[in-house]
Amino acid sequence: MASAKESPRFGILGGGQLARMLAQAAQRLDVRTEVWDADRVCPAASSALVHPEAMEKEAALACGLFTLESENVGLERLRQLEAWGCHCAPKADVLAALQDKVAQKELLAGLGAKLPAFEVVESVGALQAFGQSQGWPVVLKKRTGGYDGRGNATVHRSEEAEAAWELLGGRGLYVEAFCPFERELAIQVVRGRDGERKSYPLVDSVQENHICKVVTAPSEVPESLAQEARDLAYALVEEIEYVGVLAVEFFLTSDGFLWVNEVAPRVHNSGHYTMDATACGQFENHVRAILGWPLGDTRLWQPAAMVNVLGDGDGRGFPRGVAQALAVPGARLHLYGKARARAGRKMGHVNALAASASEARERAEKAANSLTFVS
Repeated sequence: MASAKESPRFGILGGGQLARMLAQAAQRLDVRTEVWDADRVCPAASSALVHPEAMEKEAALACGLFTLESENVGLERLRQLEAWGCHCAPKADVLAALQDKVAQKELLAGLGAKLPAFEVVESVGALQAFGQSQGWPVVLKKRTGGYDGRGNATVHRSEEAEAAWELLGGRGLYVEAFCPFERELAIQVVRGRDGERKSYPLVDSVQENHICKVVTAPSEVPESLAQEARDLAYALVEEIEYVGVLAVEFFLTSDGFLWVNEVAPRVHNSGHYTMDATACGQFENHVRAILGWPLGDTRLWQPAAMVNVLGDGDGRGFPRGVAQALAVPGARLHLYGKARARAGRKMGHVNALAASASEARERAEKAANSLTFVS
């Protein structure tokens, strides 16, 4: 009798909602996932084996392959895994090129991307001098560790510089000129181990309080701009030999130019709509890419929208109004299994398909607005 062959597996550093959805996509392919997270009841726990955050060599080698759900993972963790002989996607050197936002911008500038003026600042005076030369407002940012608007501060005039400096800790900061955009856009591309590449559509993204609230696909901008975004993202993943899904966020200005905002080396909130609007969503394609399997179809079936479901205050993790949300035609609800809600916390999202992106947005918003987490 032939011996049973063990299914493939990989580890995820971090156990939040992105890890949960990666694990769910892997399960459909009979791929095992293991998560390293300090919280044993993290969102990914329902779909993956959870290990303590501290990693032991034996457990790491048994897993062999690792990816991450956040670019803010410590580089030293990836370097240790690689020193032990594990494969990481992205590799530590690749993450190092993108994790530091200044290094990221220098890399993008070398590829010809349009970027707001930026400068490393080491004092309040340097911040004020930049504002005086570039014009107010400016945006002060942490070089590493920012997420959902945390780690950023908009400085409208010189008198606000000191408070912003103290808010962000006064270390490891840079400042960039404010980009007067008309809309925000994003694109996700995926690159396999063998260099195969695919792109999802360019999408419109609406932010509220620095948190992604609504995504509509495809974007209404001309195809020439979508091609420009796609070409830049492809150039980036080729330059650093990236493996997996990567997202690039853009500003579109009134004169019709695309300016790069930031790059996220991971599956991304702006690509959640792909779970229901394409044959192979971003999570499955990330799994395929890191395992060296052929990439799936990224074409959009029909116009789609994604609306994030955010906590509306301190409350229960499972919302009220689920039945009403599910009653909305064409709406698909994805909840993240978090134990408690708090104001602005991402608790889930709603995807919807329709004849137009605007109609899909109406459906997704109607479903999302049915939900409340306050007891």
